[in-house]
Amino acid sequence: MHNLFFNECEAVPLSIQNNQQIEASKHMIAIGQYNLLRILSKTDEGLTLSDGTEEALLTYQFAPKDVEVGDNINIFAYLQKDGRLMATTQRPLACVGDFAFLRVVDETDDGAFLDIGIGKDVFVPTREQKRPMYKGDSHVVYVFLDDHNKRMLASSKLLDFVEENNFDFEEGDEVSLLIADQTDLGFNAIINNKYIGLLYQNELFDTLRPGESRKGWIKKIRVEGKIDLSLQPMGYGHILDTKDKLFAELKESGGTINLGDKSSPEDIYDRFKISKNAFKKTIGALYKERLITISDHEIKIFVDSEAE
Repeated sequence: MHNLFFNECEAVPLSIQNNQQIEASKHMIAIGQYNLLRILSKTDEGLTLSDGTEEALLTYQFAPKDVEVGDNINIFAYLQKDGRLMATTQRPLACVGDFAFLRVVDETDDGAFLDIGIGKDVFVPTREQKRPMYKGDSHVVYVFLDDHNKRMLASSKLLDFVEENNFDFEEGDEVSLLIADQTDLGFNAIINNKYIGLLYQNELFDTLRPGESRKGWIKKIRVEGKIDLSLQPMGYGHILDTKDKLFAELKESGGTINLGDKSSPEDIYDRFKISKNAFKKTIGALYKERLITISDHEIKIFVDSEAE
């Protein structure tokens, strides 16, 4: 007997499913999720699959060639327009409970359709659009189940779906970010597919675009629950790591680098991908160890410290 598995939704790093929706789907096929189902029979249309309670159809187009009745197979489940429960081995760009960056493939008076990667588009009603969606555009959305008909829907009103407390991280922790949208202050980003935080514009020295996946760090958790983010590690441990890398590059550059105390943040970021504040802390630590000398626009290896 075979047990066929493949990876879960990969569009959003560290995918975390919506607990309430999963709980509601116990003992039945979970729509918009992966399900391990058993093959009951082969028909003219395809394979009939079951979890013991419900049945879904997997057409031969997407069925593995070497399976038999009685085998278990991991599939993604969705509903057709007529309400029929379908299965596919295609990998969707997002599952129910995921935030994802999806492209608009059609627009109507009632809403827009987004490509979710399985030949079955996900609908965004007009009421769930933060701003109008037009064909060819892409948006960060949240995928959820309609309470009435259990079909997959999406929304770009992200604040309605993020958790605002019970954070599972602390200040300084590394997290996965999905860049969501730009604001007057910077960029909102989805944290670990669950929360939302802000990257401040004046702390960014790299171009960001909605839909990008980035590694980030929790800079500050405010009293009111708002989260400040950084694209650089926090704390002195980061300085120690950066210090070793900077000194190694200083050696490779012949003992001199044309960056110093008064160099621009942009020049520093272009060279080392760190903020000016982190750069100054790093060269300060090297200076205290008498490893370098510092001037306004230059750092040099201290002559007596060239030996290993």
